[in-house]
Amino acid sequence: MQYIQITSENLDKEHICCSISSNKDISVKSKKNWLRERFEDGLVFYKLDQRGKCFIEYIPAEKSFYGVHAPDFMHINCLWVSGVFKNNGHGKALLEHCINDSKAKGMKGLTVISSKKKLPFLADSSFLAHYGFIECDSAEPYFTLIYLPFSNNVEKPFFLDSVKAPVLDDGFILYYSNGCPFTEKYVPLIVDVFNKHNISIKVIKLESVEDAKASPCAWTNFSLFYNKKLVTHEILSEKKTEEIINKLVINC
Repeated sequence: MQYIQITSENLDKEHICCSISSNKDISVKSKKNWLRERFEDGLVFYKLDQRGKCFIEYIPAEKSFYGVHAPDFMHINCLWVSGVFKNNGHGKALLEHCINDSKAKGMKGLTVISSKKKLPFLADSSFLAHYGFIECDSAEPYFTLIYLPFSNNVEKPFFLDSVKAPVLDDGFILYYSNGCPFTEKYVPLIVDVFNKHNISIKVIKLESVEDAKASPCAWTNFSLFYNKKLVTHEILSEKKTEEIINKLVINC
């Protein structure tokens, strides 16, 4: 098996490694359009030449959709190996490719968002610790920023004030981007559940680097807030949305 890099030239014909294969699906279309725009900012999408979840996605931190200050660092958006591809050395190979490529491009190191305990969608800090990643900052309620410096005496990356001291209104506010392909499908379904209960929810789609970095979200793919506090960074199904509404509003 070999690895390939997704580019503007092969994006339309290649599988992007998530659970949906059809280019006509709104999830795939939205993610591919998002990737196409990010390629101009230096994004790299490197994957196993197979259909499945085995890839790494990274971009210069200044152009990432995350509120981190890390000049001349590369930020890893996602490193995902699952299913039949696990335990075959692919995670190691993908990460080493990112490290070598970033060094060749003159970067000072890598950053990635993780958590104080292992959580879905966030990087596995225990795996990355084997390669020298260490924590350099944190943000409420459980996010950590970890980094791998390529040399000594480099400035430690940190979360921006927009993340460390978020400014939010009361009520439900949902921020999302097309950094994850599933948001474009599930956000309308979530809104429908809120509408069914006649509960207001403000939805903000982050469509530019500037908007993402100015947002209060440590995790800009999807962040649901209620009364100024993060409820979840995990993309919700209709059932889970109902559970949150029942817990926070109806049965509180």
